[in-house]
Amino acid sequence: MSDVLILCYHAVSERWPAALAITGERLQQHLRYLARRGYRGVTFSEAALGSEAQDAVAITFDDAYRSVISHALPILSEAGFPATVFAPTEFIGSGEAMEWPGIDQWRDGEHADELLPMSWEELRALADEGWEIGSHTKRHPVLPELTEDALDDELHGSRSEIEARLGRQCISLAYPYGYRNDRVVDAARRAGYTAAARTARGRWLPPTSPLDWPRIMITRPDSEPRFKLKVSRQFRRLRGTAAWTVVQRTRRRGIDPSWT
Repeated sequence: MSDVLILCYHAVSERWPAALAITGERLQQHLRYLARRGYRGVTFSEAALGSEAQDAVAITFDDAYRSVISHALPILSEAGFPATVFAPTEFIGSGEAMEWPGIDQWRDGEHADELLPMSWEELRALADEGWEIGSHTKRHPVLPELTEDALDDELHGSRSEIEARLGRQCISLAYPYGYRNDRVVDAARRAGYTAAARTARGRWLPPTSPLDWPRIMITRPDSEPRFKLKVSRQFRRLRGTAAWTVVQRTRRRGIDPSWT
């Protein structure tokens, strides 16, 4: 079992009750625990490509919420950890709340401002701090459902935009919703990515290539004890066995998706 950890976060907020938004205090707890365990912070590409693999942890943030630069950056900077942001390029700099299935329910309420994306200037500022800016496609679609042309447009277009806007190479990708299949992975390779992340769902499957790296989803319900369990080698080892499939079946009706 590799001791490389790749964690998937989204937003950081004290007031947004969404499962994908953790508090700043909780993020601090997670980072302190990782530091005590001897983990070093690296970017996603460094972890996935093996250049900084030993005792490495890659903190990743999907969707490029503005709260990442306002709340997460100071916490990670104090802890001495870099991070990787995966940006859906069509929304960056729009000044409007992002929308796709899974977050749409928050657009019309009191928490609509939590869906605001970062600007290109803010992403550039993160890159200047040593963070990696990767692609989260253009519009955050379910990639396996797209036609070949639409798939190429999402992958090529987002990567090209990031490189043009930031003047930096973009080699990493996070598959929206964590969904991918062989056709999507082949398209990612064709688009020029060398590292890509999925979300580990159900049984823990090791990466089959640098374009197929599993991440541990970290959500609001993850207290410090629960976080310790999710990132432990023993728990990951259990999730890699057939026994985990049995566990899931017995809990399926009430299974908590934040464990995925």
